[in-house]
Amino acid sequence: MRQVAEDPEHSVRYVDRFRQLAADGVDVVGEARLVDAMAPRGARILDAGCGPGRIGGQLHRLGHTVVGVDVDPVLVRAAEEDHPGPTWVTQDLALLDLPAHGIPEPFDVVVSAGNVMAFLAPSTRQEVLGRLRAHTAPEGRVVVGYGAGRGYPFEEFLTDAAASGLRPDLLLSTWDLRPFSDDAEFLVAVLRPVGHP
Repeated sequence: MRQVAEDPEHSVRYVDRFRQLAADGVDVVGEARLVDAMAPRGARILDAGCGPGRIGGQLHRLGHTVVGVDVDPVLVRAAEEDHPGPTWVTQDLALLDLPAHGIPEPFDVVVSAGNVMAFLAPSTRQEVLGRLRAHTAPEGRVVVGYGAGRGYPFEEFLTDAAASGLRPDLLLSTWDLRPFSDDAEFLVAVLRPVGHP
């Protein structure tokens, strides 16, 4: 929200950009394909940092029960307008408490795409990961993707994930399943709650 405070039109431009990309036929839902492939049919999916709903909306159209959460009310309004069906919630991920919103059930998959992790205040990163884990079913998975060079080194992220009770199942360098390497410019981490198979 600091970025929005510094540039009040940022969110509106972001919404317009993705609406135009979709209208132009650009593939804006690649992340959803990966999540759909790993989720059971009719899964409960949390889109953490949902933005204007492009991923959660697609997952809903594929038959999943989706809850999307974002701190930015402009983005949540756009999600509600463009992608009816999922439950969209305005809340800070560092304070995530969906039972307080009447959503007590855990999720089969939690996805955080769109560089959400890199936008978090550094002091809240581990807290956010812990809250995502707390909303994940015992045998569920947390899928996080973001780019290098955004102030959150991948090693640091993986350390924070471990401290939050999440261990890697699979590390990729793209949403289309390319293997992760030490020089990767992007990380897609599929994480599982510690203590579960």
